Amino acid sequence: MIVKKFLATFLVFLVAVLLVACNSNSSEKSKADSTSSESKEIKIGATAGPYSDMVKKAIKPGLEKKGYKVEIVEFSDYIQPNKALNAGSIQANLFQHTIYLENFEKENNMDLTALITVPTAPMGIYSNKYKSLDEVEDGATITIPNDPTNAARAFNTLQDEGLIKIDPNADPLKVSEKDIIENPKNLKFQPLEAGQLPRSLDSADLAAVPGNYALAANMNLLDALALENMLDQYRNVVAVKADDEDSQLAKDLIEVVQSEEFEKVIDAEFEGFGKPEWMKNR
Repeated sequence: MIVKKFLATFLVFLVAVLLVACNSNSSEKSKADSTSSESKEIKIGATAGPYSDMVKKAIKPGLEKKGYKVEIVEFSDYIQPNKALNAGSIQANLFQHTIYLENFEKENNMDLTALITVPTAPMGIYSNKYKSLDEVEDGATITIPNDPTNAARAFNTLQDEGLIKIDPNADPLKVSEKDIIENPKNLKFQPLEAGQLPRSLDSADLAAVPGNYALAANMNLLDALALENMLDQYRNVVAVKADDEDSQLAKDLIEVVQSEEFEKVIDAEFEGFGKPEWMKNR
């Protein structure tokens, strides 16, 4: 009798354990399925204009083929996209180059990471007065960005075109007017806020205009007298939180950007955009 009671009690206990385990597995599976489903619904931030267009035309279609549901969130400044990424309200963004990203991280105590560089609108030297840089006269005025990063890009471009010579010991990422050792045309530099540079063409002989500001002003990149031979540090990047650097989404973003379909869209829709070294060398 005692044996039968023991067996009965044991069987009840065993059934209870199995039911709990089954319910637990079912709950875990349901939770995993939910997480998997949620991970396929993503938001990508970009500044309004060419880079939100790039996400829409060249990145979103590739991700959708992989089963993602993609929402593009447009921003009108360079602060909120990283704040949103850090807060988790978007899962990736595209609007900034590596130097800006690294400085922003330090200043705002964030841990973000660049996944991959993308084709980027280069700075151009524009003029309403000259048809080529060969026509530039002695004492010509040129407006340049007043922030150090973009000013360095302007000086590097002018050196590449033979209009100035920079001290070879100067850091190319930090070049300033004081590093110019030869200025045979006696160019006069007029620093301006970058957004004002397109309008400065009405008064200055030349203007060094970053690509995103040129496009925002409906300027054609291919109308520039010269386009920047851009360093990769100045090319825009797809960024994610550092914790997500090895996530499936990060791997899929890289795969989409490296795809032939992505490059075909760039060639067709983004004329004049400078391609990163990895794209040139493959």
